[in-house]
Amino acid sequence: MPPLKDLLILDFSTLLPGPLATLFLADAGAKVVKVERPATGDAMRDFAPAIGDEGVSFALLNRGKSSVALDLKDPGAKDRLLPLLKAADVIVEQFRPGVMARLGLGYEDVRAINPDIIYCSITGWGGAGPKADEAGHDLNYMAETGVLGLSVGADGAPVLPPLPSADIAAGTYPAMINILLALRRRDRDGTGCRIDVAMGENLFPMAYRAVGDAKALRHRPVAGGDPLTGGSARYQIYRTRDDRFLAAAPLEDKFWAKFAAIIGLPAELIDDARDPPATKSAVAALIAGRDAAEWAAAFAGADVCCSVVLSFEEALRDPHWAARGVFDRRIGIADRVVPALPSIVAPELRAEDTASHAPSLGEANGALLGRDPEPI
Repeated sequence: MPPLKDLLILDFSTLLPGPLATLFLADAGAKVVKVERPATGDAMRDFAPAIGDEGVSFALLNRGKSSVALDLKDPGAKDRLLPLLKAADVIVEQFRPGVMARLGLGYEDVRAINPDIIYCSITGWGGAGPKADEAGHDLNYMAETGVLGLSVGADGAPVLPPLPSADIAAGTYPAMINILLALRRRDRDGTGCRIDVAMGENLFPMAYRAVGDAKALRHRPVAGGDPLTGGSARYQIYRTRDDRFLAAAPLEDKFWAKFAAIIGLPAELIDDARDPPATKSAVAALIAGRDAAEWAAAFAGADVCCSVVLSFEEALRDPHWAARGVFDRRIGIADRVVPALPSIVAPELRAEDTASHAPSLGEANGALLGRDPEPI
């Protein structure tokens, strides 16, 4: 039986951090009910790209869930939600601090009718503090924690991240982890709790080297100066002759020695601590002398932690993912059947009967609002 088979989760969140967290919880067997605005629903429903009238991102993030459409500002909304609020094990919400309380659905309100509820709030800056009410997106959290400034391009300007790390790594994953920890504690002593997930502060553990430099050693972290952000020849992206790129990460001496031998690095430059810029320049010049395919062949089987930078399409065609079944699960979006978003839940823990589509807006209103929810 999936580990969360007997749990009901009410999901008031929209866009990315909360919905991705509840998607993975649904993969582990939980019944997830999205509570959405009438008429429009989760804003992600209308985000491009779309197939027909169905947003692809919404479908990927919300498969296997139910949807009820309800105006939470309506005076009777809480009464209609009451059976679900009483039955729920977990609530996930992503409004600015205080919004749910003003709607009569804050933690204290829900706890009064469901004492052992686990109530998870995901915000940018947390439920309290000088920035608590400020609006923000992933890029803002990256910028204001200093994380964005640690990675710079050739012109010294910060580089736009290719992934929403604050939303996912600092929002989705901490929410999931803390919900599961709270469930474990409730299993033991029967108590629920309020969980305050602040995406901004959750970025700091990922910047552990910079935190150590600044807080323990009192050194000022230099953008592009850390060994993992551009300060070392052993961890770099080098341009090849055919204008492709090589991601070289031979950090340890055993890898570095092999790497240096393969590219023909002069002996006097192998000790990269002696003149780091000179070694980096020499490696760059050598890599620029051959095409990416030649370097791929040269490094194949050599165990030196070097990779050609693939396009996303090339990466998806890698037979490794097919061998592991990463994209085997399918989902229906409009009139197409496409690969579902891969799950971080281990196959041994996944529910086998997760629905292969996302819910239409309000499709479960008749079954779930104003009446006892159907058994899980």
